Amino acid sequence: MAPWTRTSTDRFAVATWNFTGRGEKQLSLEVGDTVNIQEASDGWYKGYLVRNKALKGVFPASFVHLKEVIVEKRGDEEVVISAEMPLVKEVTTTLREWGSIWKQLYVANKKDHLMQVQRLMWDLMEWRSQLLSGTLPSDEFKELKQKVTSKIDYGNKILELDQVVRDGDGNILQPERASVINLFRAHEDATAKVNERIKEEQSNVQTDHSGMSARIQSSPTHSLYVFVRNFVCRIGEDSELFMSLYDPYKQAIISENYLIRWGSKGFPKEIDLLNNLKVVFTDLGNKDLNREKIYLICQIVRVGRMDLKDSNSKKCSQGLRRPFGVAVMDISDLIKGKIEADEEKQHFIPFHPVVAENDFLHILLNKVTALRGDGGGQGLWVTMKALVGDIVQIRKEYTHLVDRSTVVARKLGFPEIIMPGDVRNDIYLTLQGGDFDKYNKTTQKNMEVIMWVCTEDGNVVPNSICLGAGDKPVSEFRSVIYYQVKQPKWMETFKVAIPLEEMQRIHLRFMFRHRSSQESKDRSEKNFAMAFVRLMKEDGTVLKDGLHDLVVFKGDSKRMEDVHSYLSLPSTRQHGDVHKGSTLSRSSSSVGGGLSVSSRDSFLISTLVCSTKLTQNVGLLGLLKWRTHPELLRDNLEKLKIIDGEEVVKFLQDTLDALFNIMMEHSQTDDYDILVFDALIYIIGLIADRKFQHFNTVLEAYIKQHFSATLAYKKLMSVLKRYLDVSSRGEQCEPILRTLKALEYIFKFIVRSRMLYSQLYEGKEQTEFEQSLRSLFESINSLMKSHFTTTLLLRVAALKYLPTVLQDVETVFDAKLLSQLLYDFYTCIPPDMLQKQKVASMTKIVSSRLFQRQACRDVLLPMMLRELSGALAGLADGPHDERRNSVELLNNILEVLGRDDVGSTFQHIQDIVVSLLRTINRTVITMGREHALISRVVACMTAILSQMDDRHYSLYIETFTGTQDLVDFLMESFMLFMDLIGKHVYPSDWMAMIMVQNRVFLRAINTYADTMNLKFLDHDDFEVQLWNNYFHLAVAFITQESLQLQHFSPTKRNKILAKYGDMRSLIGFSIRDMWYKLGCHKICFIPGMVGPILEMTLIPEEELRRATIPIFFDMMQCEHTHSGKFEKFENEIILKLDHEVEGGGGDERYMLLLESILLECAAQQPLLKQEVGHFVALVKGLLIRLLDYRAVMSDDSRNNRMSCTVNLLNFYKDINREGMYIRYLYKLRDLHLDVENYTEAAYTLLLHSRLLKWSDEMCSPQLEFQGSHTQRQLKETLYDTIIDYFDKGKMWEEAITLCKELAEQYENEIFDYELLSKRLEKQAKFYENIMKILRPKPDYFAVGYYGMGYPPFLRNKVFIHRGKEYERREDFQNQLMSQFPFSVRLNTTAIPGDDIRDSPLQYMQCITVQPVLEIPPRLKGKPVPDQIINFYKSNYVQRFHYSRPVRKGPVDPDNEFASMWIERTTFITCYKLPGILRWFEVDDTKHSTLSPLENAIETMESANDKILTMINQYQADWSLPINPLSMLLNGIVDPAVMGGFAKYEKAFFTEEFTQKHPEDRDKLLRLKDFIAWQIPLLGRGITLHGKRVTDDLRPFHDRMEECFKQLRKKVEKEYGVRELPDMDERKSTRPRSMSRSYRQSIISISSLHGSECGTPTRAYPESGFPPEAPPLPRSSDCGNVAEEVGADGEVKLRKSKKRRKRSSMIFITEERERTCTLDSKRLSKKQEFRSDTNLAETDQGSVFLTSTNSRSLPAITGLSLAVANGGGDETDSARARRDSKSVSVCFPTDRTPDRRSKGVINLFFKAKSSKTEDGKAGNSAGSKASHF
Repeated sequence: MAPWTRTSTDRFAVATWNFTGRGEKQLSLEVGDTVNIQEASDGWYKGYLVRNKALKGVFPASFVHLKEVIVEKRGDEEVVISAEMPLVKEVTTTLREWGSIWKQLYVANKKDHLMQVQRLMWDLMEWRSQLLSGTLPSDEFKELKQKVTSKIDYGNKILELDQVVRDGDGNILQPERASVINLFRAHEDATAKVNERIKEEQSNVQTDHSGMSARIQSSPTHSLYVFVRNFVCRIGEDSELFMSLYDPYKQAIISENYLIRWGSKGFPKEIDLLNNLKVVFTDLGNKDLNREKIYLICQIVRVGRMDLKDSNSKKCSQGLRRPFGVAVMDISDLIKGKIEADEEKQHFIPFHPVVAENDFLHILLNKVTALRGDGGGQGLWVTMKALVGDIVQIRKEYTHLVDRSTVVARKLGFPEIIMPGDVRNDIYLTLQGGDFDKYNKTTQKNMEVIMWVCTEDGNVVPNSICLGAGDKPVSEFRSVIYYQVKQPKWMETFKVAIPLEEMQRIHLRFMFRHRSSQESKDRSEKNFAMAFVRLMKEDGTVLKDGLHDLVVFKGDSKRMEDVHSYLSLPSTRQHGDVHKGSTLSRSSSSVGGGLSVSSRDSFLISTLVCSTKLTQNVGLLGLLKWRTHPELLRDNLEKLKIIDGEEVVKFLQDTLDALFNIMMEHSQTDDYDILVFDALIYIIGLIADRKFQHFNTVLEAYIKQHFSATLAYKKLMSVLKRYLDVSSRGEQCEPILRTLKALEYIFKFIVRSRMLYSQLYEGKEQTEFEQSLRSLFESINSLMKSHFTTTLLLRVAALKYLPTVLQDVETVFDAKLLSQLLYDFYTCIPPDMLQKQKVASMTKIVSSRLFQRQACRDVLLPMMLRELSGALAGLADGPHDERRNSVELLNNILEVLGRDDVGSTFQHIQDIVVSLLRTINRTVITMGREHALISRVVACMTAILSQMDDRHYSLYIETFTGTQDLVDFLMESFMLFMDLIGKHVYPSDWMAMIMVQNRVFLRAINTYADTMNLKFLDHDDFEVQLWNNYFHLAVAFITQESLQLQHFSPTKRNKILAKYGDMRSLIGFSIRDMWYKLGCHKICFIPGMVGPILEMTLIPEEELRRATIPIFFDMMQCEHTHSGKFEKFENEIILKLDHEVEGGGGDERYMLLLESILLECAAQQPLLKQEVGHFVALVKGLLIRLLDYRAVMSDDSRNNRMSCTVNLLNFYKDINREGMYIRYLYKLRDLHLDVENYTEAAYTLLLHSRLLKWSDEMCSPQLEFQGSHTQRQLKETLYDTIIDYFDKGKMWEEAITLCKELAEQYENEIFDYELLSKRLEKQAKFYENIMKILRPKPDYFAVGYYGMGYPPFLRNKVFIHRGKEYERREDFQNQLMSQFPFSVRLNTTAIPGDDIRDSPLQYMQCITVQPVLEIPPRLKGKPVPDQIINFYKSNYVQRFHYSRPVRKGPVDPDNEFASMWIERTTFITCYKLPGILRWFEVDDTKHSTLSPLENAIETMESANDKILTMINQYQADWSLPINPLSMLLNGIVDPAVMGGFAKYEKAFFTEEFTQKHPEDRDKLLRLKDFIAWQIPLLGRGITLHGKRVTDDLRPFHDRMEECFKQLRKKVEKEYGVRELPDMDERKSTRPRSMSRSYRQSIISISSLHGSECGTPTRAYPESGFPPEAPPLPRSSDCGNVAEEVGADGEVKLRKSKKRRKRSSMIFITEERERTCTLDSKRLSKKQEFRSDTNLAETDQGSVFLTSTNSRSLPAITGLSLAVANGGGDETDSARARRDSKSVSVCFPTDRTPDRRSKGVINLFFKAKSSKTEDGKAGNSAGSKASHF
């Protein structure tokens, strides 16, 4: 391999393929990664990632794309910068940032937001490719740039990214090149634009276009570019296409027509125009864009025959213009900029034909615009684009679209701005319509109107008519012909363009002619009528705009063409004339000249004059032509004020020329000076009106280019001074206010006039001019000094408008002298008057060029600072406008001083600092954060600090005369900085502004720190509070969110580091240095500074951590030296560490650094080594738990969060941190409540209550909550909450215990009997709930987490989980697996080996376990109802069993029970369940084995218990369905082949087994005993079944009875007879809800065999007593019943049918009561086999024996069966009520966990009982049944 060489050109690349590096030396790349290349060798590059310079390595050159770069030298470092244009780089960076967010949205499945971001990215990618193409014209590039930047800013806003601030050209504003004020204003502008854009998006005002709308609104002139691509229509003749813009609401066209002459062959008639049919509709204004709708319309006129159906074209008249149809398109959104119009996108405008002859084209337009419709494929194809600007501007900016060949169609009317030199003289004429009588004809005429432009002598003016833009002028106009229509409505508009000098002689002549469809007839037709109209009136004004009802004349055709016969006649009907009506005679009236007026006919036209030379106003015309009638000049000047403003501004240049000509031609006299001045003021006032504000540019253009009155300045200044002097004396001067408002333009005229004069006479009379100007200012000052009430408004106006003259005046006047005049102007105003107006006026002066001169600032700034000092002092509570103006003034001053081109600013900044800095600081402190001006004031303060250099700081510090004053200033500054850092006044996305503020604050803090070192470190001058404030401020600065780079995206992080560096390191090292300088004063800051320093050390910056962690050891050493220990430090750091780590601080690296650095420091101090080691161990243990806790708090696994919370609270309990312990108790409580774990929440709060005593001692601060102050109050409040939780969790036993404790307090301590009564009522309700309400029993699951992939608190540990009600194991396991999606499920029940435990993967094992009943001592040996004892079967349990079958020895294929052993695992948890968690870790695990015989005994015992339970349920609730009982009984009495206990007989009841296992003789007897007792239980069950069976199941029952008889015969013969008492109904007077069934013990044959489980047996059916048998050894797990059976061990069987009632007892031993519920889940094959052979696994819910026909038979909860005596006397009624309960007599036992033998089986007495708990049991493969 070639050696590595340093690259010179290949320096920067982008990864185009993913590359996975192998080993440490190769650099892995992902598509899009940018890399800086350092070296190259044989197709490989070596470099590092731009986003993370720490990632270095080699990578293949073929995997990256090289980019052009620029290498800049910055000191010794080379900086590689991409050579792409800045906008492309910005788009690329933005796409990278958005791309990562887009991925996150995809993962989070936020579809709407995802698609929104995706659309934004698509747009940017498309535009980026256009930018990179480099082929865009300049205008398109500008537009695209605007769209791109607007889209980026909008996207950043909706993605909550940082705002990008830009300059006026759209480039990113660099903070280091802009002043703070400029930066602040740029942020404000950007925010306003983005918010406006968002509003547009939300209101659908602008759907996809970016920024165009704002540009449109800012421009007064707009245009629409249209390119006609094709016209598709089947006409067959030539046609004319008139395209124009149309307002559907006013039903009028608003632009000239663009005329396209289309040939009959489908091409333009002029073939040169093919693919060049382009037009620009221009002169549109904002008023036009504000129309509700604008349509682009096309009226199609056919030119040819009268009717297309006419076949013989030779005989038909040709060249007739006939209506054909229209095409319409709504372009409102496009022209208003709401949608983006691509000039390449083609739009189809459908064609709508004329249907009937009375379908006039404009009527058809209205129909089509209202209804829309489809053109059937016929229409126009066009492309369009909205353009900004007038025709001159768009020809410059859109050269690729608009060139000299592009047709221009102007607006009908003037544009909003008429520029000087824009000469126009157009008259638009519209043929409205007419009404023509048919006279003697039978049909109406086919009317055609022909118009000519004629001179006074009748000559036709050639080429004076323009039918439409793009067409050549013509000499005559011929109208469209409507076939046989009496009242045609043409609505055809065309333009008459004639020279201005000819206007006086011109008139329009209209001829009316009937046109025939036949050529021969048409030739004979002559003009039958005519009309005319003059364009100019006799007074010289042009024809008025609007409708004109022309007089229709009739006569000889030649007479009608003779101008002498009609020109002297009136052309229009007068307003009072009635031109139509019944009163007119049908004959025509003669008017002379051979012509007569036709009263039957009428003809309407309308005109619109667009002329900059012809006016329709007599007064204005008189002024413009004042020389013709000089005697009327005064009158015309006065009339000017009443002329309509629109007419004046149209002739602005001519009017101003006339005024100044009057002034110049009367220069020797002042006769007209005031009149001309007033007229000028009126015109300036007009233009100042908002209506004509666009004419400002016109006026300025006139002053610069056309104004030429050299002596005007003298007369203007003279009149102005006269007005000012009159007003200052308090005299009435009506025009003065208007004059002051027009001051700006008056001075523009004065200055321009003086400049022209000076140029003409080479500076002559300059001194006189300056003196006049000074005199003028003195007059203004006199006005300002006056105290007349009449001048108040004038003074306000002077303040407002005087600054506007400065820009012009300084060009002809000395700037410093002008500044002095301004100084005098402001200082002559009383200090307490017009303050708001003064500040606003000064603000304008600061914005002028004058203030940019250093000499002028020397004069003006001190005066402004004095004004500001008073205004800012009351800023917090003054009027809003005044406050805003004051801040704006200071902002402007600072903005000017921040520039580079304004001369020296040192002294000016120093003046501001001394005058205003402290005032502004105090203002910010007192202003609320919601104050509207707070951000502006803070920007001011930041700007002042940013412009201060070290000399400014030094000089300012020296201005404090006393030490205390300086301390106060520093304290104020620290407090201010702390407040602003803690809560920024700027929006969070103003990143640039926030970072600049931080940079400024950092410099100020460090400067103030140097001052503290110099002045306040000595023992005598030491200020504890000042230093304390400094440290807290510095830590707040370093820990503020805006500096935590680790939380930012790589893009943002790199931007900040490149522009500002990591400010945390700078301030961190300063803090360290300041701490070590404290010396003996350090003890003052312990433990107060422990928390802040801890915050700082937790920042994930290695260098900073290494520099600051030793401060901890210094603190420990300092406290130890002071007090002999560092207990305060330890307590504080533990407290703070908890809060900080939970908040996101710290990591494992920090823990290791803390440990290593502190131990290294301690190694040098032997006296502290041991204590520090202990402290480090303590903190490390805490950090481990805190980091685990934090890691799972954002996890979906609530279980993990609970586990870590318990770990933490146990840790705090162990180290005796009670406050933290309680804090986490409540966190755990909240976690439980979120998932409705009310029982666990109650146990959690119970731990808090145990810390309290029943006393009136005050609570410690950490224990106070909810207004409780004493321990008694708090404990009582907690008990109420806990009881409520226990109630919700159905743990009424626990609730009763707490109720009793509360009752004891109420009764014997505080004697509150009212509360006692309420508590006892609640307690009684709990007792009732226990007996009445169903409480489903939860399943328990053992979960093992194996493998090193789990967190430490789960790794290779087993937990017992308490399931929820009705929760199946599959659901529980799936829920656990969802928390660990990468874990592997272990399907085996064996304990995993080391290979799995040590694996890096995650393995999970979940099995169902059975809780082991632990009877409370108070219940042992007592009769207990089932409802009570059932509770303890699944609660207060700590031991759990899991059993699985194994094979040992030879296997009998016909009987597997002989070799089936049971391996039983016993899990013992560290705490009882339920508790503060729903799971606890297993502390101990034990293993035991059950032999096949012991397994059989357990199975038979369980089976009997199951029969007993179901019988008891069915007796208690007769509404239960019979099917489960049917299946249970049938499965036993009619088992499968070789099923039932026959398998046991074959396996165990053989001579061979007895000989091999002589020690099991007692167990064999017990098994036989259980088999024998199954018969009477089955008998009772079948009897109960017979009572409830339905008729359709009767055959099934009979079959079952037959099988039972055979089974009983066999069993009683083999194992003896067992007999139950009678089971007649017992009557009870107690409510059904209170009656309960009792169990009575079934006693084994102890009298015959010596067994403890002796049960009365009848060996033979006919014998009353069985023979004696030798005694057997006593079993340890059977109840002692010797007292019941007598001393001789025999039991006398009761055979009488009527027996005296007695209590029925059930002997309950400590073993687990196997319970199952009603369910119908199918068993696995293995379980089916065991069911068939009476074998059940204890861990599988005690599956009872079942037949092959009932394999889905559910197991039934072992509830008691009540057996009633036949009757009873009254004396037994009380006992009957008590004994109607099902009770268990509980005996203590020493039974071992292997459960080798069961307790006594039970005799039953039946009573009328309440409905017992029914249930369903799920017995899926390998899962335990749910319990009720």
